[in-house]
Amino acid sequence: MKVQDQLLEKAIPFIKECYSELGQSSGEIEARLAQITETIRYKGYYEHTRQELEHGAKMAWRNSNRCIGRLFWETLTVHDARYIETEEQMAEALFRHIETATNGGKIRPVITIFPPTNNSAQRAFIHNDQLIRYAGYENDNGILGDPASLQITALCQSLGWQGAGTPYDVLPLVVQLGDRKPKLFEIPAELVLEVDITHPDIAAFDDLHLKWYAVPIVSNMYLEIGGIHYPAAPFNGWYMGTEIGARNFADEARYDMLPRIASVMGLDTRRDASLWKDRALVELNVAVLHSFQQQGVAIVDHHTAARQFRNFEEKEQKVGRDVTGDWSWLIPPVSPATTHIFHQHYSNEVKLPNFFYRHEG
Repeated sequence: MKVQDQLLEKAIPFIKECYSELGQSSGEIEARLAQITETIRYKGYYEHTRQELEHGAKMAWRNSNRCIGRLFWETLTVHDARYIETEEQMAEALFRHIETATNGGKIRPVITIFPPTNNSAQRAFIHNDQLIRYAGYENDNGILGDPASLQITALCQSLGWQGAGTPYDVLPLVVQLGDRKPKLFEIPAELVLEVDITHPDIAAFDDLHLKWYAVPIVSNMYLEIGGIHYPAAPFNGWYMGTEIGARNFADEARYDMLPRIASVMGLDTRRDASLWKDRALVELNVAVLHSFQQQGVAIVDHHTAARQFRNFEEKEQKVGRDVTGDWSWLIPPVSPATTHIFHQHYSNEVKLPNFFYRHEG
């Protein structure tokens, strides 16, 4: 099958579904499809209208099988950055995204969409996995900071960046256009909202000097809408507490904080049967939720998130759409059996539009 035919094969169902959801007439759908068919025939690709881009991005969130927060898919703010021509413009668009999404702690779901792959000269690429993330440094004592950031930290250092050498150094952005060399941009400190982690009852948590950034802005996935690929389309919602408390801080391959938390809690770590890991994990998650809420930064606990996902399922059922999902990702990493998701079955069918990790194609 020709590339143009493959593109049209994806464009047709997208336009039909998108325009139908937006209340467009069958005549408007047929006219747009005729226009797209002709454009693909002569150019080899087509361009989305602003309306198609906005609704397509929202549909991609709605179709994201691993996301428990899909109830709010219609609230997504879409920044159209397809116009950018320089790395400086790209960095400014990313700074704007961080500022808009952070919103003083009242986190807003935002996506910024850069030029698609059909424009090879202006094809945008973000080397960071998330726009805000902490550096990771290898030293004689092991790893300081976030082990997940070793590769991007090394790239930043090769481009001339030097961090302060703390466990929580915010990495700069590394962006690239076409085949040009990557460029590095420091994120203005005033744009990065961070939360100091304290516990409401255990004062010794303060001695750990934990903190985390307020907004998880994923930037290592590409967006596919109607056959068009957008390789740089960073997006965010707000944190579910367990993402920080049960993964970023707790995973052995990340900050591995459970032994230190068990120590300040005075737990018996000699035997797994003492359930010291479980007790430390719960209190760490209590601390994360408490700290974000106390400092006025939006976050959701996993029980509330599961109830919101049930609402999403009910709303989708009412409009006749099947809810797909990746069960292993939807269940929270703390007490999953206390949520309805644990007891449900979901088809992991991939619907389009959608987001895909860059290594997936």
